[in-house]
Amino acid sequence: MPKFSSKNCNKHQVSQTIMKKIISTPNAPKAIGPYSQAVEANGMLFISGQLPINTETAKIDATDISGQTKQVLANIEAILTAAGYTKQQVVKSTIFLDDLSDFKTVNELYSQFYNDEPPARSTVEVSKLPLGALVEIETIAVR
Repeated sequence: MPKFSSKNCNKHQVSQTIMKKIISTPNAPKAIGPYSQAVEANGMLFISGQLPINTETAKIDATDISGQTKQVLANIEAILTAAGYTKQQVVKSTIFLDDLSDFKTVNELYSQFYNDEPPARSTVEVSKLPLGALVEIETIAVR
């Protein structure tokens, strides 16, 4: 069996150019830190974690998990649309909840949003989310 070494790897290294495009839309909340709403690279769209910020007020208006989840999903859909993607092209989501007891409510709304062939998903409870949000969702889509 041949040995693997970095020396051998460098001889046969293949370079690949990554085509990267920053996606930004006024129909979703502006980033609250040094990150982009989304980045498209080689036919994949990486949407940063979306908070339940209403773009018209620039605040979290909803106080319950249902209203916040609906706003997050609307923000995701706005970014997908701006980038020329659809919900059907979403392959992975990660949901962050500040209270896992909200899992059932989020699940119901999420299943309505992705009503046909939902993407792979992880859901985790975290100790705190930015701006006191109850939910945040990050998303990956592929062309």
